[in-house]
Amino acid sequence: MSLIKSELTDKSVYTLEFSVDQETFNKAISNAYRKQVGKIAVPGFRKGKAPRSVIEKMYGKGFFYEDAINEVLPDAFDAALAESGLAMVGQPEFDIVSIDDNGVVLSAKVAVKPEAKIEGYLGLTAKKKAVRVTKDQIEQEINTIRERNAREIEVTDAASEMGDICTIDYEGFVDGVPFEGGKGSDYPLKLGSGNFIPGFEEQVAGHKLEEEFDVNVTFPTEYHAKELAGKAAVFKTVIHKIKHIELPELDDDFAKDVSEFDTMDEYRADVKAKISKRLKEEAEHKFEEEILDQLIEKLEADIPEQMYVAETENFVRDYDNRLRMQGLDLKTYFQYTGMNLDSLREQLRPQAEKQVKLRLALETIAKLEAIEVTEEDINAEIESIAKTYSMEVEKVREVIPVDSVAEDMKVKKAMDLVKEKAIAK
Repeated sequence: MSLIKSELTDKSVYTLEFSVDQETFNKAISNAYRKQVGKIAVPGFRKGKAPRSVIEKMYGKGFFYEDAINEVLPDAFDAALAESGLAMVGQPEFDIVSIDDNGVVLSAKVAVKPEAKIEGYLGLTAKKKAVRVTKDQIEQEINTIRERNAREIEVTDAASEMGDICTIDYEGFVDGVPFEGGKGSDYPLKLGSGNFIPGFEEQVAGHKLEEEFDVNVTFPTEYHAKELAGKAAVFKTVIHKIKHIELPELDDDFAKDVSEFDTMDEYRADVKAKISKRLKEEAEHKFEEEILDQLIEKLEADIPEQMYVAETENFVRDYDNRLRMQGLDLKTYFQYTGMNLDSLREQLRPQAEKQVKLRLALETIAKLEAIEVTEEDINAEIESIAKTYSMEVEKVREVIPVDSVAEDMKVKKAMDLVKEKAIAK
């Protein structure tokens, strides 16, 4: 097995031609014959007893070639790739050049990282939003917590009000005829939630337990059920339960119940600080996104398609892993959403392209800036990974090559450099 030639045939794509000698290929054909002979029926021979020469005469000399090539290809390609000295990215594309008595010649299209250029990557400017926490934001945050701590009080002797939770039966009619999907029993409806057709919830308010009444509404013209869009409807309705939502008073006792503080003033100050921190993080994230987008625009490189395909597949695997952590998998997700693997790839592709370009830009900057990492840096990073994933340090070293950790750290240092030198305006 040897490399015949290595040629640049497309942007950042080399075509390798490599051979498999006759002895190695014939051995692989013999192995293929032994694996398949038991499944092949040949007249005049018991199943599994037909000689290879008879099978090849009956079905063609190349009958076992496909299985034989599949056997010899991995080792032959690995040897050719090593001899070429190329650092492959993505997956190769194979083809058969020739097969004869002297063996087989194969080819592989191999993508490599392109030569990249980037200039003006230091001192990039972008807007960073000034953070100011308003009184309304503070009160909105507190009211959210207040609603979570509300009490539900069952009402038996008063009419329903907006904000109450009413358990209702209803049946809808259009032109006196009931329609599909227009009936419900023991449905808990919070009046004012906007979950029902506009005008419905307001007409439930003001009625008492077990009182039967009509709700008159008109379906929106853009309603999803075309046969009901724009139609007037009557819902026969009755309330079986009314629960009034009682919000706690915003006093020091409330502060003690929902926080570690003794007074509302202290609690409000803490809420303000947390909102401020969140808004600053959001502003910083947006600033960094704009800087990195500019970095990508400054990159000059002929990126091979294989790099985009490989990164898209990485994104698909990550997506599948996240689903599995939630008790789902891709097959179930596709059933729920109506998507398929191709449509998921299409959805993830833009993000994958951006990641490929960003990584290449940062790797190029790391080279230009002669960024290095020390053994201490690498050891600290491996220990951090082990802690994050609750693994032993030695296990991490087995799973993740040290060179890979070092390259990731260089990329991170390059990103830190770009962000450090960026200017907010």
